[in-house]
Amino acid sequence: MSQLPLAELKWTLGFTDPAHVRRQATTVGETGPTRRVWRGDGPRWELPEHVQDLSGLAVESGGGGASTLYQFLVDSHSDGMIVLHRGAVVYEQYLHGLRRQDLHLTASMAKAFIGLLAGMLEDQGLFTRDDQVATYVPELAGTAFGDATIRHLLDMTTQVAYGGRKFHREVEARRWWAVVAPRMRPDGYGGPTTLLDRLKTARATGPYGEVFHYENGSCEAMGALISRVTGATVSDLMSELIWSKIGADEDARYILDAAGVETACGGYAATLRDIARVGEMLRCGGSLGDRQIVPESVVRAISTVPEGATAQVRLPRAAANSPATMSYRDYWWILNDPFDSFMASGIHGQRLFVSRELDLVVAHFGSQIISPCVPTPPFPAVFTRLGTHLSASAVKDAIAIG
Repeated sequence: MSQLPLAELKWTLGFTDPAHVRRQATTVGETGPTRRVWRGDGPRWELPEHVQDLSGLAVESGGGGASTLYQFLVDSHSDGMIVLHRGAVVYEQYLHGLRRQDLHLTASMAKAFIGLLAGMLEDQGLFTRDDQVATYVPELAGTAFGDATIRHLLDMTTQVAYGGRKFHREVEARRWWAVVAPRMRPDGYGGPTTLLDRLKTARATGPYGEVFHYENGSCEAMGALISRVTGATVSDLMSELIWSKIGADEDARYILDAAGVETACGGYAATLRDIARVGEMLRCGGSLGDRQIVPESVVRAISTVPEGATAQVRLPRAAANSPATMSYRDYWWILNDPFDSFMASGIHGQRLFVSRELDLVVAHFGSQIISPCVPTPPFPAVFTRLGTHLSASAVKDAIAIG
């Protein structure tokens, strides 16, 4: 960070106050333009409840020691968590005033929903992964994204820099927010004011398909592409294909830029229970009862480890010396654990964790601060601990009944 030019240092000032992060995450629709993702007019999916007192369950703490589940939630600046085991709610906790009916920004968890939409449209034959992006979004011809293929976007194997600057992930994340949230622009801001204009400034800095390069532009370009292919807004497409079919409690919301375009990479807001409904639908192979919502082949592909640059990666905020144990596909993280687990992940602790072997779905909202002094909490380890505990308890109960 200290090696950045002075003009860029202002962009590295991250969210260092959880209350500030929480305020931004829970006031979507109050501070800027949004578009509704309609839940449809169908009945709500009533989640059965087999509630257990798991607050005292021993789990791993952020420092590598031991903690209780509730203390872990407090220490990780959690706003809420819901746990489903075998389709039933076994634990639900809200903190800091968040309520069951409140929308919360999902941050980069939203990328995984774009990946789902892309997989569904590909399954319908509307494009192939080897198609060039500029074929569908001609305004991006000659840019790092326009010259890429759809596969490069979904794998995040485009090496890019914006506006002639050396790429710095945190700086560019701040600049992305400046596009869609004018109140977050520094004095004298003269940069792009729409997402498409920002994408137009991207230039390739290396070959495609060889290096995993996690950043927002690939997903924004994918959002633009699926909108062009279908002739629908991303909001309407999300409603038609997924949200109106899962029995959601509430409409969701997308943050819009000045041109009325959805912020595909991180501008989705929904309730915790509705995010869990998506996870449970995926755990069940894309189906809700006898209705297939997402093709099973698309769901199975999520946790199929790809070959090449995304076969071994690590989360963006993981320590540089940590082993690359995960894989990445269509904006989902594959854990490569014994439990067939995959996860959508957002920067402030937003998580959607699905484990088919453990019959487990965990949805988590957080307002964790961004600082090199604050390590990312061990969410996968805690979620897996929940799953193994619940599975063991289910076995004991079955034996006792037998």
